[in-house]
Amino acid sequence: MQQLSIQPPPQPGEPLAGSIFLVGMMGAGKTSVGRVLAKRLDKVFHDSDQVIEERTGVKIPVIFEIEGEAGFRNRESAVIDELTALSDIVLATGGGAILSDSNRARLKSRGTVVYLRATVRDLLNRTRHDRNRPLLQTADPRARLAELYEIRDPLYRDTAHVIIETGSQSLTSLVSRLHQMLLEAPSGTLEPN
Repeated sequence: MQQLSIQPPPQPGEPLAGSIFLVGMMGAGKTSVGRVLAKRLDKVFHDSDQVIEERTGVKIPVIFEIEGEAGFRNRESAVIDELTALSDIVLATGGGAILSDSNRARLKSRGTVVYLRATVRDLLNRTRHDRNRPLLQTADPRARLAELYEIRDPLYRDTAHVIIETGSQSLTSLVSRLHQMLLEAPSGTLEPN
């Protein structure tokens, strides 16, 4: 007779070695989830977009306006290289960070990559009033999101060690579920840098 093993829910602060890198579309919840997850796991939280803004002294739309998307992506790659070299952190990346082959390779080899997956409808609901999203400053933000999603979803999937649907659950519930998934991740996935 086979016995069932019932695991208690993970507790805040339960040790989990290695860095965790969050990827996903704009509006997927990377920053919100990252902050709560880092606190729960007693890790340092970083947001690559916030680091870029702090270092340049301007918001991302201004960088896009002055340097174009290519200029922003160069800055983003440098910051991701630096941050992924840190040990035992939680990092929220920008939605387009996975467009770079080198970013994907660094993320995948230096920590556990979590893809926060959301539907285009959910993403639109979460970003529709946010003027700090230069790629959505268009006449049809829904079509633009769908276009970006089609390009990026396969890259997120290919890079991720763990994929979690964000849906409409509470932030606390989502982080608890993600924490459990990380604890159950295959051996060797969560190794210290």
